[in-house]
Amino acid sequence: MAWRRTVDPAERNYLYVAGYVTATMRAQLEAWLATLHPLWEQRYSTVQPLPPGREQRALLRPVYWLGNWQFACLGYYEPPRGVRDRCITAEPFPPVIAQIAADAEQRIRARFAPADVPPSWRLDTCLVNFYGDRWDGERWVDVARVGEHRDFEPGPVASVSIGERALFQFVPRGHGDDRRPARTQWLDDGGLQAFGGRRWKEDLLHRVSRVDDRRGVALPPAIDGFRTRRVNLTFRHVPAEHVVGFGRLGATAQADVRGYVQTLAAHAPFFASALTNA
Repeated sequence: MAWRRTVDPAERNYLYVAGYVTATMRAQLEAWLATLHPLWEQRYSTVQPLPPGREQRALLRPVYWLGNWQFACLGYYEPPRGVRDRCITAEPFPPVIAQIAADAEQRIRARFAPADVPPSWRLDTCLVNFYGDRWDGERWVDVARVGEHRDFEPGPVASVSIGERALFQFVPRGHGDDRRPARTQWLDDGGLQAFGGRRWKEDLLHRVSRVDDRRGVALPPAIDGFRTRRVNLTFRHVPAEHVVGFGRLGATAQADVRGYVQTLAAHAPFFASALTNA
C-alpha cells in the first residue's frame, strides 16, 4: 500500500510567506501611508462613565482602518453579542491593498480547510497599526508591542508587515506557570501571515512581544510625538449587515466618536461626506 503523508489540520490553517511584498508593492504602500493622518484613540468612552476600576488611557499606537472602523471606545467587534454600533463604514481599500487582500484570499482558500472558511468570507476590513516609539514629554518610550488577545471576526485572518521584524507568538489561554508559546514566528519585512480555524483563533491567544530596532527603519507618515519603525496591515472579515454608516449609529455611540470622525474629516473626504450626511 502506498504511504501517504498526513497533514496536521492546524498546520493546514497556518501560512507564512517570507518576502511576499515586492519592491513595487512596497513603494505603493509607502506612498499611500505618507498620505495618512492616523488617530490616537482613547481606550474608553468620553461621554459615558468609565468602567469600574478603570482609568482613561490612550492606545499604545496610532491606528487607521479601512473598510470599517472599529473605534476602541465603542468596543471591538465581538459576535454574537458585540455587533451593534461596533463597525462604522470607512474608506475603501486603495488599489495596492485591494490587490494584497484578493491574493491573500486566494491563497487561504487554496490551502485552508474548507470548513474553516465561511462561504461569505472575504477580507473586507483592514487595520493599519503603527509600531514604534512614543514621546512622553521627557523621553522616547518603546511601545511596539501588543498584548495577548484573539480576533473575533469570523474566518481566517491575514496580515502583511513592513519595516523592522516583529516577534509574533501564539500562547495558551490561562494564567498558569507553564504557558510556553505554542508557536513563535518572526514576521520579517515584507512577510505575509495568515491563520484560521479553532486552534489558532479560539484555543490560543496571540501577541506581538517586541519589534526589533536594529535597522534604523523610519516609515511614513509623519506623526507628532511618534516614530514608526514597523507597519502591520491586518485583514479580517466583518459581515456587511454589521457595518453601518456614521449617521446610522445610535445617539450615544455617535456622540462618542464624533470628535474622531471630525478629525478624520479634516483630511479624508470620505469622512467629511459622512459628517455632512449624518
